[in-house]
Amino acid sequence: MMERAPYTTQLQAGLGLVNETRALLELWSPGMSTSQLHDIALKSGRFPEITARRLRNIVSECFAPRYLTADAEPALHLKKLSADLPASELIQLMLVFTSRANPILGDFIRDVYWARYAGGYQEISSEDARAFVERGIDDGKTSKRWSESTIRRVSAYLTGCCADYGLLERGLRSSRRILPFRISPTTSAYLAYELHFRGIGDNAVLNHDDWKLFGLERDDVLEEMKRLSLKGLVIIQSAGDVVRISWKQRDMEELCDVLIKG
Repeated sequence: MMERAPYTTQLQAGLGLVNETRALLELWSPGMSTSQLHDIALKSGRFPEITARRLRNIVSECFAPRYLTADAEPALHLKKLSADLPASELIQLMLVFTSRANPILGDFIRDVYWARYAGGYQEISSEDARAFVERGIDDGKTSKRWSESTIRRVSAYLTGCCADYGLLERGLRSSRRILPFRISPTTSAYLAYELHFRGIGDNAVLNHDDWKLFGLERDDVLEEMKRLSLKGLVIIQSAGDVVRISWKQRDMEELCDVLIKG
């Protein structure tokens, strides 16, 4: 089992950055380094409200760890999809990559957001986020203990990021309303195929932690896969606990083409 990366304060460089990410995807091209992307973004005039230093942080601390990993495949796919997908679907894919780059966010959504949602709560408060952060520190999930001010800031980043991605109500408040949040068929198809092409076996795909960002357990994922089979994207054979999936697309490029056509 791969060791989990420690919790960091990296979200402070930017929360969801939805509009900034879309703009950077348009400016980015394969093979571009982070410094080249920063220079092009700076000269583009697309970020008039952002200082050069802040833009450098956004590119190196947010955009690169989220979308330029694994040979920049996330950026490649999102750039291709962004022109045709509705913003709500693109945001769900951004959520997946941001949560992978920031394990603290992924765990907060899986452990706090969905627990509150399932428990019938209407809101998530700064105190809920703070209790989660303090528990993580006590459990040794940070490389060192954080100061009081860091705990307070990171707690706010978590709820702010959830608001950017449509899980919580937006706005500066100590308690945010929980919004209905359901995985889109496009996200289901992308995530299933992306996990498959990473060499993960069919049954392990159904159990993967990324689905829990959308509140889905194995049986829920199986239902999602059955819906994808009705769209002709996969063929599912299920007998008891054993599931076999026939994958219709040969690579992610082909899948992205199919998703664009709807």
